Amino acid sequence: MKTLLLKKEDVEKIVSMKDAIEAVEEGYKAFCSGQVMQPDYIAMPFDAPRGELDFKAGYYSGNEIISLKASAGGYVNNPSEYGLPAGMNTVLLWDARNCALLCIMEGGYITGYRTGAAGAVSVKYLARKNADVVTSIGTGNQARNQIRAISQIIKIKEIHAFDAFKDSMAGFKADIENELGIPVILENTKQEAVEKADILVTTTRGKGPVVEAAWVKPGTHIVAIGTDMRGKQEFDPEVFRGAKIVNDSIDQCTSKGETWHPIDKGIIKKEDIYAEIGEIALGRKPGRTNDEEITIFDSTGMAIQDNMQAYKLYKAAMEKGIGTEFEFFK
Repeated sequence: MKTLLLKKEDVEKIVSMKDAIEAVEEGYKAFCSGQVMQPDYIAMPFDAPRGELDFKAGYYSGNEIISLKASAGGYVNNPSEYGLPAGMNTVLLWDARNCALLCIMEGGYITGYRTGAAGAVSVKYLARKNADVVTSIGTGNQARNQIRAISQIIKIKEIHAFDAFKDSMAGFKADIENELGIPVILENTKQEAVEKADILVTTTRGKGPVVEAAWVKPGTHIVAIGTDMRGKQEFDPEVFRGAKIVNDSIDQCTSKGETWHPIDKGIIKKEDIYAEIGEIALGRKPGRTNDEEITIFDSTGMAIQDNMQAYKLYKAAMEKGIGTEFEFFK
């Protein structure tokens, strides 16, 4: 039994946002159909200047694949001290029938694309049909992936952006306008950016409220990406009052995600959460039902997303002869 090694440059040859969106939507449906085993993920935070190391494991009966992704993030001194990225990801795939290791792949593209794809799937089901103005609070790599993915679902007329780091904003504007041809307007304040949004994307990994409830206009769809563990927060919990709340995983979002904050403050109860996104994708519940409701998609990230996309990449690599094979066992 041979194991396939896929380095970053190998994955780059075969990864696509279109495939990632399809994989993530399939994963959400599988999760809500009882076909997924997904234990609680493990988060290992370290003291600064180190970051954190997270492990997400999952099994899908439909493809008989077990996946494990290790994600290191926030190692801010890595570039200067070790010549390494501040964030690194590795994905392993096993054949669930015999637990043979099928593939080891660099997981940066998987993490970036599947997280962007998650936002796009939520836009498909929860944004207004005429939504065409996107606001991005945060202008890093994940903000770019959100825009890339959402642009595959709707025609974006313009993007409003805000970030505390002006150089990051300038780079975001140049990259998006050059790559996608969508005009990017850089705002002076968060409030100015939020007030213009049909679709509001947050990717700040903030430590306190970044968006106030009073700034969010009726009919806005919110894609809340930055909060995936306790201690992170992007929204005034009042944003959730009266909104249609959709989670990727209710268990994760109510214990580690943005949804935890309004529950902790007594603003909502767990029973007030409308659905998991997979239920809507399966047609069990409708998505947006009118143009005035505020919809919130809280995404903490799920192992099944990694599983689905990584397996697609593995199959594509095998078909195209990409990567290097080696043997652990003979």
